Amino acid sequence: MNLPFPLILASKSPRRQQLLRDLGYSFEVRTMDVPEDYPEDLDKESVARYLAEKKARAFQPHLKPGEVVLTADTTVVLNNELLEKAADAKEARTMLSKLSGQAHFVITGVCLASQDQLKSFDELTEVHFKTLSEAEIDYYIEHYQPFDKAGAYGIQEWIGMVGVEKLVGSYYNVVGLPVHRVHAALQHWA
Repeated sequence: MNLPFPLILASKSPRRQQLLRDLGYSFEVRTMDVPEDYPEDLDKESVARYLAEKKARAFQPHLKPGEVVLTADTTVVLNNELLEKAADAKEARTMLSKLSGQAHFVITGVCLASQDQLKSFDELTEVHFKTLSEAEIDYYIEHYQPFDKAGAYGIQEWIGMVGVEKLVGSYYNVVGLPVHRVHAALQHWA
């Protein structure tokens, strides 16, 4: 898929990079460290979009004329609690135990920006987990070390195969990029 502008993906995530490649787009990866803090009174469902926009705004002054940057952030919300990335196995075990037997929401905020334009959206997917045994949780943490993922899990990994009973919405959104919406936004960028 050819685009009439240079595309920059501002993400270290190998999953986002692969999904964008799988869409057929050529892009350059550029990253910068942007603090992932947000106002405490912000609705949990708005955090992902807020962070995607924050990352894009940080890039805008560094863009060349015509370049477009794509930023994204994915959050997991369970009963109005934001489950961020687990720092270690203990935190991952706590998060996965909370998700066990529950439905939660995965929200990915996406932002496209040029030097003078910024457009954003978010996508929400409802994920239903079966009740996970302690052995399943321990196996997953030991073999996959899901410390770089919101909610301490990757749906494309073993835990998604054995633990996810039902999805309402986009599977790829849960992986980290709602590719159908990204494709449409890139095709209509003006």
